[in-house]
Amino acid sequence: MKKTYLKRAIASILLLCCLSLTTVYADVTQDDINDAKEQVDNLEEQVEDAKNTLDKINDKKDELEGNLKNLNGNLQALAEDMNELEADIAAKQEEIATATTELEAAEARSAKQYDDMKLRIQYMYENGNMSMLSMLVESDSISDFLNQAEYVTSINNYDREKLEEYQKLQEEIEEKKTLLEAEETELLALKEEMEAKQKEVSNLIAATESNISKTKTEIASAEENKKDLEEKLKYWKEYEKELEAQKIKEDLARWEEIQNMEKEDWSGVEYIPLDGEAYLLAAIIQCESDGEPYEGKIAVGSVVMNRVRHSKFPNTITGVIYAPNQFAPVASGRLAYRLEAGVNDTCKRAALEVLNGNITNNCLFFRTVVPGIEGTIIGNHIFY
Repeated sequence: MKKTYLKRAIASILLLCCLSLTTVYADVTQDDINDAKEQVDNLEEQVEDAKNTLDKINDKKDELEGNLKNLNGNLQALAEDMNELEADIAAKQEEIATATTELEAAEARSAKQYDDMKLRIQYMYENGNMSMLSMLVESDSISDFLNQAEYVTSINNYDREKLEEYQKLQEEIEEKKTLLEAEETELLALKEEMEAKQKEVSNLIAATESNISKTKTEIASAEENKKDLEEKLKYWKEYEKELEAQKIKEDLARWEEIQNMEKEDWSGVEYIPLDGEAYLLAAIIQCESDGEPYEGKIAVGSVVMNRVRHSKFPNTITGVIYAPNQFAPVASGRLAYRLEAGVNDTCKRAALEVLNGNITNNCLFFRTVVPGIEGTIIGNHIFY
């Protein structure tokens, strides 16, 4: 047994001097690929957020443009109403002017009629020196006298009727003019209200146009941001593919070497786990195969134990798991988190089964399934 441990100690030293026998020698590690995947995932989320932001801004612009269309329609309707109102005001003012002219004419006729009446009365009673007796004396007949007397009465009645007629007409025209002026006042007040409404709508249009302009600037910025993110995403996706391709190329390049490594017979090597290594094995099993079938969990534990027994790897579970660039969860910090947060019962049971001798494969490596690698596929992993 001492010879066996001596051989394994020497093998461990040789491993440190010749790291090209494991994934350490590869130019591309799984950590590199995982980092690229993480960048891709983050950028995909950022691109999706950028798309949502752009959609919201475009919706806002569409809403503003709809509001602007409605406001322009309202302004046009107000302009048409204003034109009609101004036409009504002009017609009303023309009616007032006509009524004013008619009133002036009626007042002039009334004044003339009054002046004529005074002249006639003055002529008959003052300048004419006529009296009922003189008319009787000077009349050729009673019929002539009666005609002259009736003529005087008729003149009086005519003047009275005409004066009353002109006065009534004057009152009607004044009433009409007052009504027209009241209607004009209402129309002017309505015009003032419409002008205020036009100004309000015009201000809203100006504000909406300003907001649309700002929104277009926001859209341009959001589109530029989305474009930049998409270009970065494209780059990282291509970079991830290149890493995957390079990793596959490197795995294939050392395929023969891996097969030769697996020709070593380590079935007789016994290993007694150190304190805490059962829990450590369960933790790496959960990190690497959480969500995989139970068979896949046992297979991951088997790979760890195969390495422990192989002369090219460290001779402890701790050494194998923490060997540089061997298990991605170690570098990413997921293993440390799992050790602190706790391991589920299923992975603990799988680790105990492996330590009790349930080794289900003779493989030293496993990874996600990719073309070109031959091996045993269990779930999303290929073991080789």
